[in-house]
Amino acid sequence: MDENEYRNAYHSINQTRCVFEKSILTRTCNCQHARKFNLAEREGVGCKDEQAQALCSQFLNTVRQQARFALKLADIVGNLLPHNKEIQVQKGALLGLLPDLPNLPDTPIEDIASLLGQAQANHGAQLETLPYGALIQSIVHHPPRERRRRREKNRT
Repeated sequence: MDENEYRNAYHSINQTRCVFEKSILTRTCNCQHARKFNLAEREGVGCKDEQAQALCSQFLNTVRQQARFALKLADIVGNLLPHNKEIQVQKGALLGLLPDLPNLPDTPIEDIASLLGQAQANHGAQLETLPYGALIQSIVHHPPRERRRRREKNRT
């Protein structure tokens, strides 16, 4: 399956894409609204609740824009970040909402939707009132995931 066919099939299967898909696929985050699926030996994550997806999308877009300087990026075109930086933003921001947890790549987040709902309830109905300074510090201090090394074949 070529990449264009894969993208078309992906979008036909997954109309409501989970914006935290990359973090969920690291197996350290979960969400009550996440719907996992497999397509051509790859995994994807969709969202079962459009309102929750809109809240997550608004939160993540705001965090990305706030984190531009901290990530040493002049501009984020179309909300696209390199894979590792995207995971750093997603997981670091979520861990910033839970300052009692250690800021490590393998620290689990049980339910993204309820975490964002709780943060919104604690800081008012508007996401603009969240403590973005603390979230950005958490993103900056969130270590990137270490690269996995491929196993070398036994050479004899």
